[in-house]
Amino acid sequence: MAERRVNIGWAEGLHARPASIFVRAVTAAGVPVTIAKAGGEPVNAASMLAVLGLGAEGGEEVVLASSAEDADAVLDRLAKLVDEGLEELPETV
Repeated sequence: MAERRVNIGWAEGLHARPASIFVRAVTAAGVPVTIAKAGGEPVNAASMLAVLGLGAEGGEEVVLASSAEDADAVLDRLAKLVDEGLEELPETV
């Protein structure tokens, strides 16, 4: 299982618009990904309700994980998105 630990770069955390950007990016990646607050239970990162339910705040650490075959590249891109608080998934890292 590949994982990335990253601090949330959006000042408002994973709420409303940032959560929507993140969930769309996970869905577009096409591999199963989970997200958890550090030390917490992982949830489906492609589920808007699950991501919002985390209550993750800006600057807080989250763990992205996947057991998919090409998980490393996907997790690198998602980690960059979250860490930098980007508006869309980067094409390359």
